[in-house]
Amino acid sequence: MKTIIVPTDFSPVATNALHYATEMAKKINASILLLHVYQVPVSFTDAPIVLVSIEDLRKAAEERIHKLKGELEHLVSGSVKIYAETRLGNVADELENVCNKINPFAVVMGTKGSTGMERVLFGSNTLTAIRHLTWPVICVPPGKRFGRGIHRIGFACDFKNVVESTPTKFILEFAKTFQAELHVLNVNNAYQILDEEKPEQSVLVQTMLEEIKPEYHFIQHHDIEDAINEFAETNELDLIISIPKKHKLMEILFQTSSSKQLVYQSRVPVMCIHE
Repeated sequence: MKTIIVPTDFSPVATNALHYATEMAKKINASILLLHVYQVPVSFTDAPIVLVSIEDLRKAAEERIHKLKGELEHLVSGSVKIYAETRLGNVADELENVCNKINPFAVVMGTKGSTGMERVLFGSNTLTAIRHLTWPVICVPPGKRFGRGIHRIGFACDFKNVVESTPTKFILEFAKTFQAELHVLNVNNAYQILDEEKPEQSVLVQTMLEEIKPEYHFIQHHDIEDAINEFAETNELDLIISIPKKHKLMEILFQTSSSKQLVYQSRVPVMCIHE
């Protein structure tokens, strides 16, 4: 059975991502693993002082995660298997350890909330997960619901070194799992010098993905991320696939500039996959 890992710090943005993941789990007959990673708070004066005992932290973490697990089990009424786990340590490290153990279908996390504290705490953990995990990470914007499901997927592709950089197998399997349309998006800056290898790379992509017959869209725009977001909203995409090392999309999710929060504001989930 597929498993979706949902890290939580019990904040509204994390809870929203959990609801999204739960509806996804129902759709694909997957289980949910709730993961809460806690750390020992330390005060730094002349010497580090542990403010709370580890045993008290462990008990509090287990109480909260089991309460959340119970509430979720009540909501799903047995339609989804729910598991829960707490760990002491660094969020990114422990998340990677759990992923190594169970090989999840995906990790589902919130992007950032409306408050500065949510942006700093939960947002930084999500960005770290995107950068370091080799498993797919689905970033769910605040307020986003799974709703009708995933029927239209956008794949942002720059047509460079596509054989080495495109996670073809996963993209094909993911699209088939949801029986979704795939739209391959390539954005050209009008001021860029024409890449002579682009036609060849385009043909390679078409060959790699031909079994699901994607649609191809070549967009002229001065800003790649804005173009992807505008296309996503205009064409009602349910999800955008991005390769973090090749696109700045994830960095923009966590910037504070009002002109660079378009992906967050568009409420289109972004799935990051490393090549």
